[in-house]
Amino acid sequence: MIDKTAREARAIRDARTLFAEALTDLGLMEPFFHRSAEDIDRLIEAAVTGYIDSMQDQAARKERTGTALDDPIPF
Repeated sequence: MIDKTAREARAIRDARTLFAEALTDLGLMEPFFHRSAEDIDRLIEAAVTGYIDSMQDQAARKERTGTALDDPIPF
């Protein structure tokens, strides 16, 4: 994220808690324990950016329903 707004920066800081909880639950906290806040924020930003980019790409396409009528060639 380039030029984060104050709200975006706050959301990333707030996400650190859930990120730490997930790492702990998965038994992965040890490699991350002494990382800087900037490193952790970078990981969170990468996940959020990937998620948002994917959602935007998906929104640009019609969602398939999985039925026979969903196929452009219905036979």
